[in-house]
Amino acid sequence: MNGKKFNSSRAPLAVGLYPHARQVGDLLFLSGVGPRVPDSKDIPGVTLDDNGLIVNYDIAKQCHSVFTNIRYILEDAGSSWNNIIDVQVFLTNMKDDFSTYNKIYAEYFKENQPCRTTIEIKSLPTPIAIELKIIATI
Repeated sequence: MNGKKFNSSRAPLAVGLYPHARQVGDLLFLSGVGPRVPDSKDIPGVTLDDNGLIVNYDIAKQCHSVFTNIRYILEDAGSSWNNIIDVQVFLTNMKDDFSTYNKIYAEYFKENQPCRTTIEIKSLPTPIAIELKIIATI
């Protein structure tokens, strides 16, 4: 098998058949992590209409929530925030959300400054505005 799989009871369940993280050698690869609340379908700062479509959202609340979820997964897999070496960020609205996201990102990564790529995408599998893909050492 290709490494050890990890799932965190403190992070939201995956929306598909994949682990929260997988360790291969000294590297820990996190699957895409969003801001959903563990044990719930709630998304901080998101208001949905009766059809499940986004009426409005607060990117700052989503950023804080996704960073918390990442921290839980890292810790439960035996790593830590300071071990993050690469971050891929997926935003659904680069024009409106990048400056807020970038400011909050700088607060969380003030000490540890991993490589980073930020990509705008049309949508994500759940009604969220941000998702992160992380590589860390373990």
